[in-house]
Amino acid sequence: MKQRFWVGVAIVVVTALGAQAAVARDKPSIGVAEFRNESGAGWWGGGVGWELSGMLANELAATRSFSVVERSKLEAVLNEQDLGASGRVRAGTSAKIGQLTGAQYLVMGTVTSYEENVKDTGGGISYRGISLGGKSENAYVAVDIRVVDTTTGEIAYTRTIEGNAKGGGMRVGLFRGGFGGNLASQNKTPAGKAIRAALVLTTDYLECVMVKQDGCERDFDAADDRRRAKTRSALSID
Repeated sequence: MKQRFWVGVAIVVVTALGAQAAVARDKPSIGVAEFRNESGAGWWGGGVGWELSGMLANELAATRSFSVVERSKLEAVLNEQDLGASGRVRAGTSAKIGQLTGAQYLVMGTVTSYEENVKDTGGGISYRGISLGGKSENAYVAVDIRVVDTTTGEIAYTRTIEGNAKGGGMRVGLFRGGFGGNLASQNKTPAGKAIRAALVLTTDYLECVMVKQDGCERDFDAADDRRRAKTRSALSID
């Protein structure tokens, strides 16, 4: 009887482990490269590109829909391929990146636009560089996302993701000039919130097109149409 019992336990354990392995295999293996900046944002500094990469990787891992390659494993390989300088995966190197890191897909993000607007709404007090009340702050960031299939080297998905945030009531003079390379200190500012919003939306988009594939793409297509229409309306074409 005991022997049958332990045999039964072993079968249950092996079955459970097999099911977990199957689930893990079904998850897309994904790595996030160092972000690049083409916006001229004043808060961009050394190390920010990898900070944004880490933030997005954490958001992707939190969905439990992806197998995310650790930054330490990915960074060494990408630096060897000089990916940060070019922002492109050269022909013949994508497969090598996949083999060395285990990533089926490589996410590449570029901050292409950043805008911040501070309006004086009246009222409020100011003392020694610190203003309380009387100000309204808005921040906007646009990030171009490309997902490269490391097997083929082709771009599998691409999208421009926008993040917006509003704030007010407090403005500290010490923070003029942006993040200073320390994104953590800006979590509660409109700029930090706009960045976080863009990263969360990026996660939603990647989970939609790479995992769910249930028609959720329509919402992102509609948002992209609105963005393009807004851009065209702002252009002056003779």
